[in-house]
Amino acid sequence: MNELLIIKEEVLLDAPLTKVWDLLTNPKMTKQYMFGCEIVSDWQIGSPVLWTGKTEDGQEIVYVKGKVLEYEYGKKISSTTFDPNSGMKDIPENHVQFTYELEEQENRTLLTITQGDFSKAEDGQKRYDESKQGWREMVIPLMKKLLKE
Repeated sequence: MNELLIIKEEVLLDAPLTKVWDLLTNPKMTKQYMFGCEIVSDWQIGSPVLWTGKTEDGQEIVYVKGKVLEYEYGKKISSTTFDPNSGMKDIPENHVQFTYELEEQENRTLLTITQGDFSKAEDGQKRYDESKQGWREMVIPLMKKLLKE
C-alpha cells in the first residue's frame, strides 16, 4: 500500500481575511506569486479553474486546469489540478485535489493549503516534492510579501 503524499501548509498571514481572499482569487494578484499565472473561474461547483499565462514567446497557455469541487466565499476553495502540458494522460488518477481554507484570527488570517494525494498519480513522488518545495520556497514567501505592500 502506498503512503499518502499530501502537502499541508499552515501559514498565519498578517492580513485581514478579505485581503487574503483577494490574493487567492484575483487573477491580477495570483499572477504576482504563482509563476505569472492568472487564476480564471466563475467559482461554480463543477466549473473549470484555469491557471493561464504566457510562454516566453508571448503565447497564451493553460498551465494548470481543474474543476471546482467546493466553494464557500471567504472560507474555502477546493478544486482538482492537472498540468495539461506535462505529457501525462489526462485521467482522474493524475488530477490531484487542491484546497485553500481560511480562518480569521484577530485581523490576521490562518491559511491552510492542502494538495494531494499524489501517491496514485503518475510521477507522484516527483510532483509532490516539487510542489512542496515550490510552496515553501517561492509561493508562500511571495504571498507574505504581497500582503505587506
